[in-house]
Amino acid sequence: MSRPFTPRNSSPASFIRVNGKIRARDVRVIGVDGKQLGIVQLPDALNLARQHGVDLVEISPNAVPPVCRLVDFGKYRYELAKKEKDSRKHQHASTVKEVQLSPRIDPHDLGIKVQHAVNFLCEDMKVKVALKFRGREMQHTEFGFEVINKFIEQIAPFGHPDFQPKLVGRAINLMISPLPRAKRAKNPRHEEAELHEPDQADDESEDTPEKPSAAPAKAKVPVSEQPATGGLQNPFAGLEIK
Repeated sequence: MSRPFTPRNSSPASFIRVNGKIRARDVRVIGVDGKQLGIVQLPDALNLARQHGVDLVEISPNAVPPVCRLVDFGKYRYELAKKEKDSRKHQHASTVKEVQLSPRIDPHDLGIKVQHAVNFLCEDMKVKVALKFRGREMQHTEFGFEVINKFIEQIAPFGHPDFQPKLVGRAINLMISPLPRAKRAKNPRHEEAELHEPDQADDESEDTPEKPSAAPAKAKVPVSEQPATGGLQNPFAGLEIK
């Protein structure tokens, strides 16, 4: 009985038909050197793969006829996984975080909003900035644009606006994309954390309790001064131990 859904741990390479699993009668074959060998019947293509000591891999099943390649299947899976990894590495930031401002925002609050935006940009996220006007604030939109321009200046080392700020309805909208990591400044919060890390040697000296001083050595008592035991005279009573 076939499964009604695709398993979660399946990879794209698991759906590729190889050798005897190919069901087409005729296939277009690409040789080991990358050159096209034309359209041949499936048994002949399998014989070519055996002669070269490789596999017959179906790389384009939707084509008419399907396109197959003479290649080692393990090597082909490695190349496919490497391409997927590279595509994810160069993929643009898709996560969008929103930061809301107001035309009468306090400078300290503006600094906090900037720090939040910097944290998002350093994590390769886009930031959507929305400055909303309320009531009579719409009569002086220039104050809102001043706040937006200050915001852009402070996040310039970490991101750049995708377009100029626009007044849409009762709000100014702006989208900021992160700069490439090679051109982006380091997150100042992380640098401060590294500077304030206590020295490991100091921590060990503070945490390690002081060892108690060794007990004083007992003074040696001459044998003659030691009390006699058992009522017997000690034959070595006249000697002293140095």
